[in-house]
Amino acid sequence: MPHTRPPPAFSEKGFYLQEFRGRTLALCAADSDAARAPALRDVIRELAEGGARLLLLAPEVRSIEMVRVPASALRLEGDVWRALQKGRAVHVEVDPGQDRAEGWRSVAGRLGVSKLVRIDADGGLVEPDGRRDSFVDLDELQAWVAAGGHPRAALLAEVGSLLEVGVAAVNVCTLGGLADELFTYAGSGTLFTRERYLVVRRLALDDYDAASDLMARGVEEGYLTPRGEPERDRILAGGFGAFVGGSHLAGIGALLVYEEAAAGDISALYTLTRFQGEGVGGHLVAHALEAAAERGLERVFACTTQARVGAFFERQGFTLVDADRLPPRRW
Repeated sequence: MPHTRPPPAFSEKGFYLQEFRGRTLALCAADSDAARAPALRDVIRELAEGGARLLLLAPEVRSIEMVRVPASALRLEGDVWRALQKGRAVHVEVDPGQDRAEGWRSVAGRLGVSKLVRIDADGGLVEPDGRRDSFVDLDELQAWVAAGGHPRAALLAEVGSLLEVGVAAVNVCTLGGLADELFTYAGSGTLFTRERYLVVRRLALDDYDAASDLMARGVEEGYLTPRGEPERDRILAGGFGAFVGGSHLAGIGALLVYEEAAAGDISALYTLTRFQGEGVGGHLVAHALEAAAERGLERVFACTTQARVGAFFERQGFTLVDADRLPPRRW
């Protein structure tokens, strides 16, 4: 048998680096100070080493070794394409005298950039109560703009224009939070998307690493009970996930079926802290109920020892019952 190296341990950063491999990301810095910062250089290096392609949209930058292409180039598309063949990071030099939002929008539209990260000193959106708005889709953004009076109205208009020219996703975060926004589940800013950001679907094999990691987090945080390998395998096989932006796993759950009782158990339901308040848990429960109906199950239940989890299920239309009404095999 040929010798093979064991696969590397799953990590959040590794998960996202794999996602970005082969893709082009645009990083937008409004001033030269931000563009020269070590935090930005480190992120560019890690992304490039991970196989991503980077466009730094910023004024003059000399501290990062990259091929430079002026944003005003007549053949911008071809120039950038050839520059990326020489190196994985290209500095698209934006005229500091030009309106920065217009310059970024023009470059992103011409190059067909699908993901753009906007470095902002104020970071992402925050509600008056201090809660961060982690995800906002275009419909919600446009509703805020139409209503008027939003404290970040200029940012919303800027992001909206980027989404409307074809950018699929725009992250807004501080420079200090850039690595967390790109490489961690928790994130640090706000992700704006052109399409509805949440999709619930069955877990596939490529999702198992992230799903298993989420189950471990749920146990650490006290939301889930520890499970042995056979039970974890059963949950993964019958599991489903809520995915943000097509690939970011925001939450998981599973419908475990007891055929002899025509019943289903919603198990291992867990949502990352970043996504709590975004309605992810409700979408996961709705998906489980739809799956139960398709299988002809007569009842669906969930078990918990925590009042806060029980209250969540009651808000979803569940009622409290005695444990002896559940399938004996459940115990």
